[in-house]
Amino acid sequence: MSATLEVLASGALATIQDLGRVGWRRYGVPSAGALDPALLRLANALVGQAEGAAAIEFFVAGPTLKAVDEPVQLGFAGDFPVTLQRANGERKQLDAWRSLTLQPGESVRIGTPRGARAGVVAVRGLSVAAVLGSAATYTRARLGGLGGRALQAGDKLVADSLPVHDGAAPVERQLPRPPAADGRAIRVVPGPQADHFDAEGLEAFYSAEYRVSADADRMGVRLQGPALVHNAKGAEVVSDATVPGSIQVPGNGQPIVLLADGQTAGGYAKIATVISADLPRLALAPVGASIRFEPVTVAQAETLAREREADVRRWLATIEPLATDGDIDLAAIYAANLVSGMIDALG
Repeated sequence: MSATLEVLASGALATIQDLGRVGWRRYGVPSAGALDPALLRLANALVGQAEGAAAIEFFVAGPTLKAVDEPVQLGFAGDFPVTLQRANGERKQLDAWRSLTLQPGESVRIGTPRGARAGVVAVRGLSVAAVLGSAATYTRARLGGLGGRALQAGDKLVADSLPVHDGAAPVERQLPRPPAADGRAIRVVPGPQADHFDAEGLEAFYSAEYRVSADADRMGVRLQGPALVHNAKGAEVVSDATVPGSIQVPGNGQPIVLLADGQTAGGYAKIATVISADLPRLALAPVGASIRFEPVTVAQAETLAREREADVRRWLATIEPLATDGDIDLAAIYAANLVSGMIDALG
């Protein structure tokens, strides 16, 4: 048995993503995958499936999704509103950081993320064919889910029917809102062409404030700020490898940070590389957000990556069953002294 989830409205650049396509960069194939892997993992955990399963990532405005023939469970990771519409037309406003079971005929409209560019919606049991080992959508090469394109109104996604135990569908879950970003600088390690900038140019890079421009997508983010001046070695290099987080500086001196869909090679000098622990924060920063950079060593970057993973593990451990209206909180009852003064059954 399977369930059908219909896309009533596509939202903005909603695509199927997982943790990315590994092992193909040498052949010119970007990894793609979720811009913030932690959001993908949390959304999937909310519906009780593998953390790296394929899910829907969206920008700015989320999709509207409807359960057609069988119940479908969704998990919402990100700070955005969710509007549930019952089959009878009744509407209910919900917050994200939870799962929700849609009954046939019910739909949800996903709102705009607050303070971020993207959010994730997991679909329990979503069935998507893998291409080169991953369902991640890379639209420029038509790889991944839905033939390598973004969701469109009228698309019908297929998911496994929800398992039923003792006559009940899987429980819904919730996650306490993760702590807000503290606004600290984005940490970077020196890039392979940092020597294309004099000491003054490097100092300017680490002291300047940049803004996220409107020219930002899954491929990369163009920053706006003081122009960086190359030394005599110039802005261009013989094309060599790039990775997500590479910061290229073209001739106009405005940095470009490559993201999950970024090309695998480039010919601009790379002044630095954003560490993996901080790249999701930059990738999801909204247009106009202020960005500053701070240098760290490779050893420090590795330590920060381990700390980031530990943070994500702590967030995953806080997921718990969702208490709904009318539920009895047994833990609270058992912990309370509801009757006092009793000595024995006859007292």
